[in-house]
Amino acid sequence: MRYVAFLVLPLLVPLAATKVASPAAAAERPVVVELFTSQSCSSCPPAEALLGELAEKPDGLLPLAFHVTYWNRLDWRDTFSLPAATARQQAYAERLGDGNFTPQIVVDGRRSVVGSRRGEVSTAIGQARGEASAALPVSLSRADGNLVVHLGAGSGAADILLVGFDARHETRVARGENAGRTLVQANVVRSVRSLGRWDGKARTLSEPWPAGSEAAVIVQAADGRILGAGRS
Repeated sequence: MRYVAFLVLPLLVPLAATKVASPAAAAERPVVVELFTSQSCSSCPPAEALLGELAEKPDGLLPLAFHVTYWNRLDWRDTFSLPAATARQQAYAERLGDGNFTPQIVVDGRRSVVGSRRGEVSTAIGQARGEASAALPVSLSRADGNLVVHLGAGSGAADILLVGFDARHETRVARGENAGRTLVQANVVRSVRSLGRWDGKARTLSEPWPAGSEAAVIVQAADGRILGAGRS
């Protein structure tokens, strides 16, 4: 089932025009793979299984599962659904013109594909890898219980997004389209918040650890391009 819902919601983070980070700031970075999903969507488990496989790859990818809220009205409330996930998907819908549907995968903020179509997902990741060599350096570390974020220098401006997530969950679904199934879900996003703007200057931020056992930072341009990303 392809569930399409057009929502009128504010963008999660205001975006502004930017340029790609300068060659001097070139660094390898992970390709960001965002799955928009719901425990109530019967078409989503294959996409979640694919995301789980991507999460097991040692390098080069940052897969994240954003659980949306608009399926919650259909007899089962997704235990990990976040309004911020719905708002982020809506921002992509407005930018990419694909509407809201599950399962949807957005690769590096620029390419939208049906999340269960392995071939299309693989192609999109391959294309993104070819564009991700020059990037804003992003590194994360722990200090005294806080998350320390180091951002390199470059040119332009972008938004800094902090994402907290859990590596794995198993959920028994009692009602709805997936009633009776135990869903295994990877890299489940538990929190999303803005850390403000990157203005081209190197920065170091110290933030309270987000909700979730792991953390990631995404630095994203106005047109959706990922300029930098890193994880704990």
